[in-house]
Amino acid sequence: MAESSGFPPFSRKSPLELVKNRPHYTPMALREIARIGHPVLRKVAEEVADPMTPEIAALVADMIETMRASEGVGLAAPQILVSRRVLVFEVAAARASAESEADGALPVGLTTLINPVLEPLGEEMELGWEGCLSLPGMAGMVPRYVHLRYRGVTPEGETIVRDVRGFHARIVQHETDHLDGILYPMRMQDLSTFGYVDEMEKSLPEI
Repeated sequence: MAESSGFPPFSRKSPLELVKNRPHYTPMALREIARIGHPVLRKVAEEVADPMTPEIAALVADMIETMRASEGVGLAAPQILVSRRVLVFEVAAARASAESEADGALPVGLTTLINPVLEPLGEEMELGWEGCLSLPGMAGMVPRYVHLRYRGVTPEGETIVRDVRGFHARIVQHETDHLDGILYPMRMQDLSTFGYVDEMEKSLPEI
């Protein structure tokens, strides 16, 4: 996407550009996405000791390619069967326009976080619909912190700190949960809102 909603870019070069400039470059590839029930989704992922290795750059490039091909807004490394603390996300303008700007649903440029740490800023939480590439065709109402600060490292070794709200904060919480072996149904308070989208939208048109 062309803009990043006022957030500075993590680097002048994307992870895709970085991996292409490394020796022994292997083109990015679509990866298999693990579905609920796979043991990798129940594990606490390992921290990344060195975010600037060619292996991490290649992993990030594959994650971005897989996320975009799957029309997702975020993806965590365990979802492609790699138990490392790495996630990517982005919210295109077209997707953000479907959400309320009051909820923080502004476009978010492509973001890569390695070893992310989240800090809620306040106690306020709100319910919102969530889906997941590891639970295809399903959705549920999940409580999340409205306002938080996240920290992480980029594939270029830069430290990033951002204060975010609403939909942006929800995405980061969802993807970071994957790094701790948590899927969104485990956060739900009312499982009556959990099910297949094509069935629920018959009676819940707001999905």
